[in-house]
Amino acid sequence: MNVILRAYLDRLVRRGNLTLIDAAGRSWTHGDGTGRPVTLRFNSAAAERAVAMDPALKLGECYMDGDIDLLQGDIYDLIMLAHENAGTRPAAAPWMVVLEKLREAGRRLQQMNTHARSRGNVRRHYDLSADLYRLFLDPDAQYSCGYFTDPDLDLADAQLLKRRHIAAKLLLSQGHEVLDIGCGWGGMGLYLAQVAGARVRGVTLSDEQLAVAQRRAATGGLGDRVSFELRDYRDIGRQFDRIVSVGMFEHVGVNHFDTYFRKAAQVLRPGGVMLLHSIGRSDPPGATNPFIHKYIFPGGYIPALSEVMRAIEKSGLIVADIEILRVHYAETLRAWRARFMVQRDRALAIYDEAFCRMWEFYLAGSEASFRLGDMVVFQIQMAHRNDAVPITRDYLATEETRLQRLEAENGIPAPAWPEDWPDLRPRFEGDGMAP
Repeated sequence: MNVILRAYLDRLVRRGNLTLIDAAGRSWTHGDGTGRPVTLRFNSAAAERAVAMDPALKLGECYMDGDIDLLQGDIYDLIMLAHENAGTRPAAAPWMVVLEKLREAGRRLQQMNTHARSRGNVRRHYDLSADLYRLFLDPDAQYSCGYFTDPDLDLADAQLLKRRHIAAKLLLSQGHEVLDIGCGWGGMGLYLAQVAGARVRGVTLSDEQLAVAQRRAATGGLGDRVSFELRDYRDIGRQFDRIVSVGMFEHVGVNHFDTYFRKAAQVLRPGGVMLLHSIGRSDPPGATNPFIHKYIFPGGYIPALSEVMRAIEKSGLIVADIEILRVHYAETLRAWRARFMVQRDRALAIYDEAFCRMWEFYLAGSEASFRLGDMVVFQIQMAHRNDAVPITRDYLATEETRLQRLEAENGIPAPAWPEDWPDLRPRFEGDGMAP
């Protein structure tokens, strides 16, 4: 085995049961033998060298390219083993620390998200085939953290609870005009219109998402209350009673935080309320994981709360409430990963083996980061005035009960992918992993 890689693993892996088979076929064991066995095989000496020098990027790349295979356990087991050990002591070698510092120093250059660059970044991820997203999302196509009141909650139920929870924080009344920044496939906007009686304008930079959202509004008979359009949030020119943004702020980039919140303050009416739902980090500011930056979310960045608060304070908005959702996204990603693996052959028919491995690594690594790492979700409620929302959280239970009643009375929006959405639930019966 590569001498540097062996020294690094001897230092990192003190717990667990890891076996490595190097490119020469020799076997090496690490850990105390406890837990689920994980056996990793390197298929080339070059892969050993690459992972030794830059595991944050090269472990994912080598797995994606087939230079690494898991013979026992899976990629999630391997990443969780690394997280469990890294949490006990500093494990990074000096050159890895230097690489991370360089990435932090270059993050503003990576996140220069001009109008054109933002559009290109969005297309790289969200304009992938809709058939791919059908494989693992819930019927409403919610591509953000669900709200798990119980870890065993069905994915679709958790996503409905998320929409209800956000709507409760918006304190909606019939006819309120709502701006949905980063509307995705339309699920949040359609819920606010059909259930809460709002008039919604959703904006996105994804052609694929826009087409689905517009079709849903038309087929659901909501065309007079909901409109979706291809538009950058910076180009919004009118005011709204409410603003909601779910899973979009991660794409803004640290250079543009001030612009984002100044625009929000500008388009939110004086008595209005805004709810921002975004992935965040519980650690200090850092850099985007290099694998995620290169292959999954170019231009993206997960902010620390301190960075977000600094930008809000300069915008003129006030923070009315902050809720930190912990582990909820881990449960969401667990469901997505399980559903994707059941349908992996269909994903392979759409793309190729390298893409499927890339997606596995993305979902597994993300779940581990929310379960044992520093990733959380921020829900930040903002307003112009101190009296825009109640002074205690007691109203949330009342609002959620009201919305639940309205769901029964008005129905909830039809699924994003009507008749051909795959029903995966029977495939999970008995295995303890409800999607």
